Amino acid sequence: MAGVEIRAARPEDREDVLAFCVNTWDWGDYIEYVWDEWLQDENGMLVVATVDEQPVGVARFHIPRPQEAWFEGMRVKPEYRNHGIAKAINDFMLAEAKRRGAKVARLITESVNAPAIRSLERGTHMQRVAAYAPYKAGPLPEQGKRPSGLETPTLATEADIDEIINYLNNSNIFPAIGGLYYSGFTAWQITPEFIEQKVAAGEVYILRRWNRLDGLAMIERREGRMGKDLFIGYIDGTTEAISLIAYAMRGQLPAMGLDQVRINAPDLIMVRDALVGAEYEWDGKIFYTYEREL
Repeated sequence: MAGVEIRAARPEDREDVLAFCVNTWDWGDYIEYVWDEWLQDENGMLVVATVDEQPVGVARFHIPRPQEAWFEGMRVKPEYRNHGIAKAINDFMLAEAKRRGAKVARLITESVNAPAIRSLERGTHMQRVAAYAPYKAGPLPEQGKRPSGLETPTLATEADIDEIINYLNNSNIFPAIGGLYYSGFTAWQITPEFIEQKVAAGEVYILRRWNRLDGLAMIERREGRMGKDLFIGYIDGTTEAISLIAYAMRGQLPAMGLDQVRINAPDLIMVRDALVGAEYEWDGKIFYTYEREL
């Protein structure tokens, strides 16, 4: 579209941007809550597209891990959609992320967002690498205290790291989720270095059965507008192992002072069965992760 300028956002852009984000969903949008944080982020950039100096599009990229860029928050003013605004913003962010040393760029979109998917696959040549479904569950009820005799996951130690790496190298779930760890609506590659960091932080639970590793979960504590969560950013194992781990995490909530468990789980039938068995809720939504090498 002629006359489009792509640039870094400025504080004075806020009201114009929020005005065309107000009806993104039935409940509104989250951009107003993250605007200041995104604007001040030194590891990323909040980007706007303007026509006649008026903002008509917005998006943000962030570099959560070295050499990995994450794109999010793409919004285009309704009357300017289908005019190449989103592609222009994406092209700008791809170039800027590469300039900052990123080797890959990723983003997520909901599986029913056909226009965005079409734009991503045709316009930016990104490839779908994973699909996940969000699940959540609260603490175990008093009458539902964990039955005795069930295997219990334990915190991994440094001595377990090599076994965890070998387990993931042979996992069927690992490639289905793109080999990624999800931290809310951001994700990055699970590397040996990242595993070491998570183990050192006490954020990897493993389940051993029959004298071997049968499942694992990588977690973090998250606090936001939705409450205090125990967030499982990656889960793996047999169907029964995943169910046991997910059930046990619910039991950890009171001691951790957290409200609920959330999981961005691989969209696989075996995982779905495991989480349903552990009484997790799913709203039926599925999200696709796309990536492109830079």
